[in-house]
Amino acid sequence: MGNIFAIGDIHGCYDKLVALMEQLDIDYSQDTVVFLGDYIDRGPDSFQVVDYLLRFKARHPGTIFLKGNHEALLLRYLEGRDRPIYLVNGGRQTLASYRQNTMRPADDPIPQDHIDFFNSLDLYYATADYIFVHAGIRPGVPLEFQTEEDLLWIRAAFIHTPWVPERRVVYGHTPTRKPQIHENRIGIDTGAVYGGHLTCVKLPQQTFFNA
Repeated sequence: MGNIFAIGDIHGCYDKLVALMEQLDIDYSQDTVVFLGDYIDRGPDSFQVVDYLLRFKARHPGTIFLKGNHEALLLRYLEGRDRPIYLVNGGRQTLASYRQNTMRPADDPIPQDHIDFFNSLDLYYATADYIFVHAGIRPGVPLEFQTEEDLLWIRAAFIHTPWVPERRVVYGHTPTRKPQIHENRIGIDTGAVYGGHLTCVKLPQQTFFNA
């Protein structure tokens, strides 16, 4: 088995995504690339980010894309649920990006292949040594019994606990100025959309890249 490259919350920061990916020494014949979710919202270029990820997946089918809470919010919006909540949490920027780049109707700006991408996202990815997830996991609950709500939204109950799981958890969702490195977890949301970096960790070496 090769190395694993895990990439944190992009949030529509297309330029940072491209700059980060250009730094990575990925051997696509054996390495695994895991994106931890929150590809969209708040930043200016959500369409470009998802378009890039679709093209990346076409070239590297083994890539793992996880679901973030912002993808969940968008899917609820598309179902007609919680629309004001989505719009005030970065959805306006995402919809504007799609309207500017797709030339589709204003009330239907997201193309079907992008909707299919959002619907295809995994809730977690696990190996013998690591669990990759967007937000974290509920301490003491077996992985197969974790709820989607916790996997996408949990913060304090996961982060502020002395519990040490059998596998180290690599997560995003909670932005910090630098990666959070602990015995039981590695946090790599370093606030790209808030003026911070977009971060990748290469495992098991625990080498960090940022843009």
